[in-house]
Amino acid sequence: MTASPEPHGAGGSPPLYETIYRVLRQHVADGQFPDGLILGEAAVARAFRSSRIPAGAALRRLQEDGLLRSFEGRGFLVGDGKAPVRLDLAAAGLRLPDSLRKDLAIRNQRKRIYSRIEHQIASCLPYGRFQLNESVLAATYGVSRTVAHEVLARLERTGLVTHGLNQRWYAGPLTRESMFEHFEMRWLLEPIALSQSMGALALKDLVAKRDRLRKARKIRLTAGIVKGLEQDLHVDTILQCHNQQLRDAIRRSQLPLIATHDTFKRYRDAKEMETLLAEHEAIFQHLIDGQLSEAMAALEGHLRRSVAPSLELMGRFESLPAARRVPFLIRIE
Repeated sequence: MTASPEPHGAGGSPPLYETIYRVLRQHVADGQFPDGLILGEAAVARAFRSSRIPAGAALRRLQEDGLLRSFEGRGFLVGDGKAPVRLDLAAAGLRLPDSLRKDLAIRNQRKRIYSRIEHQIASCLPYGRFQLNESVLAATYGVSRTVAHEVLARLERTGLVTHGLNQRWYAGPLTRESMFEHFEMRWLLEPIALSQSMGALALKDLVAKRDRLRKARKIRLTAGIVKGLEQDLHVDTILQCHNQQLRDAIRRSQLPLIATHDTFKRYRDAKEMETLLAEHEAIFQHLIDGQLSEAMAALEGHLRRSVAPSLELMGRFESLPAARRVPFLIRIE
């Protein structure tokens, strides 16, 4: 999935791609790397314990600075050496300051726990309003209060949690009105994002996603299968758009609806699932046929139609299931 490097570092630190850029620039400028060393996204990401996105952004910036040059293989070359040199970056001379090692360790902790916490909170939103205990969150995941605070601060930027005037964290509730508003944002924005993503979509991937839908219509569905099919369309296809602000806005409106996936086993409606899969397949078929306008219209129609069954499903939610209760979320009656 195409994405931009992270825009902000937590706690006022620079974004990770900027940190990687600065460290590598210093090493190249000081001649600490051997002439002809290959710097590739995978190797840099491994050395800095990051994803390939910030690593790639840093390397492209170094190339624009004239400090790296491209060659026939993957990655970039250091210096003017004609013979490419493949080495692990530590063996090639990469040295990370202790302060940076500590910062990368903290970033890695945040990355490790963020998605799970995001999912746990989003799954509870239809069941009321909750207070989040930062200390208990830290203890639950075995991280420092600093890391727990930074995770919650990032969740606040997505709109999933709020920080009250009393310095406490809150989440929810997801009401019928707010659910409708999230769907409205999605049917307005996701077709636009799809149009921007079109150039980044490989035909073979679109065919594979369509074929997964066709297969799913012939087998017994599970919550995991449905979640994967939703990811195929609404994340791995639509969120390949190049506009970071657009992606962020769509992501904010997708997050509160996570709970509807988790209720699949208890409240599955066979007719609704067949309709949903057929609509997804039609969207992918339009994309495969190069019919972007038709795909956009089908996507908007799919999201508009999904409002009523989602609101009906929400009305059937009862008390928060025991399996979703986590110690750092306290229900506010």
